[in-house]
Amino acid sequence: MRTVAGRTDRVVVVGAGLGGLACALHLAGAGRQVTVLERESVPGGRAGRLTVDGYEFDTGPTVLTMPDLIAEALGAVGEELDDWLDLVPLDPAYRAHYPDGSTLDVHTDTARMAGEIARVCGPREADGYLRFVDYARRLWRLERADFIDRNLDRPTDLLTANLFRLVAAGAFRRLQTKVDQFFADPRTRRIFSFQAMYAGLAPHDALAIYTVISYLDSVAGVYFPRGGIHAVSRALAGAAEKHGVRIRYGSTVSRVETSAGRATGVRTADGEFVPADVVVLNPDLPVAYRDLLPDAAPPRRLRYSPSCVVLHVGAGQGYRGIAHHNIHFGRAWRRTFDEVIRRGELMSDPSLLVTNPSRTDPSVAPAGRHGYYVLAPVPNLDRGAGLDWRGDLPRRYADDLLATLERRGYVGLADSVEVLRVVTPADWADAGMAAGTPFAAAHSLWQTGPFRPGNLHRTLSNVVFVGSGTQPGVGVPMVMISGKLAAARVTGGGP
Repeated sequence: MRTVAGRTDRVVVVGAGLGGLACALHLAGAGRQVTVLERESVPGGRAGRLTVDGYEFDTGPTVLTMPDLIAEALGAVGEELDDWLDLVPLDPAYRAHYPDGSTLDVHTDTARMAGEIARVCGPREADGYLRFVDYARRLWRLERADFIDRNLDRPTDLLTANLFRLVAAGAFRRLQTKVDQFFADPRTRRIFSFQAMYAGLAPHDALAIYTVISYLDSVAGVYFPRGGIHAVSRALAGAAEKHGVRIRYGSTVSRVETSAGRATGVRTADGEFVPADVVVLNPDLPVAYRDLLPDAAPPRRLRYSPSCVVLHVGAGQGYRGIAHHNIHFGRAWRRTFDEVIRRGELMSDPSLLVTNPSRTDPSVAPAGRHGYYVLAPVPNLDRGAGLDWRGDLPRRYADDLLATLERRGYVGLADSVEVLRVVTPADWADAGMAAGTPFAAAHSLWQTGPFRPGNLHRTLSNVVFVGSGTQPGVGVPMVMISGKLAAARVTGGGP
C-alpha cells in the first residue's frame, strides 16, 4: 500500500464532512496533531442542518445504515457510540407504495419480511426473498474485506480468491438480471433494485456487485439518530475535539500551498497560512483539484451520478399511512431511469423518497407539526444542460412534486405547507459538488475500486483525499470507510 512519504506529525483536514471527521478521529487515535478547517459554522458538510421557523431539516443523507462504522471511528479515540448518539432502529426500514395501491413494509428481520412478502406477493415470492438474502449476504462478505474496506492502488490488487468467487456467483452480471432470478413480482423486483440509483446507475446497467447496497438497506438494518443524521456529524466533531483535534469553523481554504512536489500547508481566504506535514482534502474530489490544486493535473473526465431535487417541507398535515422512510413508485420503471440518466429529462412519472423524521423524533418540528424530506432524482448538470435551475423551474417543479404527492395519498399537504425550501442541482453546484450532484462520480465498472480516483495524490506525495469522490464511494457507510482508508495512507497502518 502506498503511503505518505516523510513527516506526518501535523495534519490539516480541509472540510468537516463525515469523511473528514472520521479521518480526523483515526488520525488523532494514532497520535497525530490534527486541525480541521471548515468553511461553515457547523460540522457535517453534506450532512448539515437547516433550521427554519422551528423545523430542523437534514440537508443531506437521511438513511443511516451500518452504525458500527460510526462506532469504529469513535473507538479510534476510545469513545463509545452509545455515549454520543441515541440510535433508533426503524421498523419498517421503508414502506414501499405502489401504483396499484398496495404497500410493502421492508423489515430487516428476515422471518418477518418473508411473512410480509408472502402476504402481499405470495409464498413463492417469499421463498425467493430468503434465497436473495443468502445471496446478498454472501456478496457482502466476499466484497467487504478485499474490495471495500481496503486501499487499492492498482488493478492487480483485485486479484484475490474472493474475486473469483464473486465471478462464480454472477456478481458481474447486471443487477436487474440477477434480482429477477429471485423475484417474479414487479413490486419486489423494484424494492430490491432501486438502490442502484445510489450508485448512479439504472438497475439494468449496474453490476450485481451492488446488490450489497440493497443488503445494507433492507437486511442489515436502518437507523435514525435522535436529532437527525446531523447528530452524527455533531457526535464525531465533539469526540474529535475532546481528544485534541482542533476544529476551526468559518475558515475557508482557498489553496493548497506546495513546494518541491509536496504540500507545505494551506492558505485561507483571509490570507492566513496554516502549515502542515500532510493535507487531507474532504471537498468533492474534482472540485478540490479545480479550486484548491489549480497547478496539479486533475483526474480524467468522470461520468457523474444523477442529481436530485430535495424539498424540505414543514407542514401542519400528518399522515397515518406512511412510515419514517417511504418509497413511492410510479408506474414507469425502466423509462424513468432512461429519462434521468440517458436523456437528461425530468421524470414523467416520478418515483420519490419521502422521509418523515418528525414521526420518530417530534423534536425536529414544532409541536403538532410535521417535517418532510422529499427527494426526486433528476439529471445532473452535465446531462441535463437544458434544465434552467436558476430560473423559475425550481418553483414549478416543486409545485409538480407536491401535486404528485397529493395524488399519491398526501391529501391536503400543499395547503398545509408552512415552510418550503427547494434544493436543486444548481444549489449542489454552488455548494461545491461537481456536475451539481451530491452523489459524486457514478459507480460504473471503470469508476469503481482501483479505477475510481485514488485517495493519494499521484504527484503531491502528502496530499490525501477523503469522501464520496474517492474510494470506496458514495453513501454514509462508504464515506465513513473512506475516512479510515485516508488515515491509513498517513499512518501506514491497516487496512
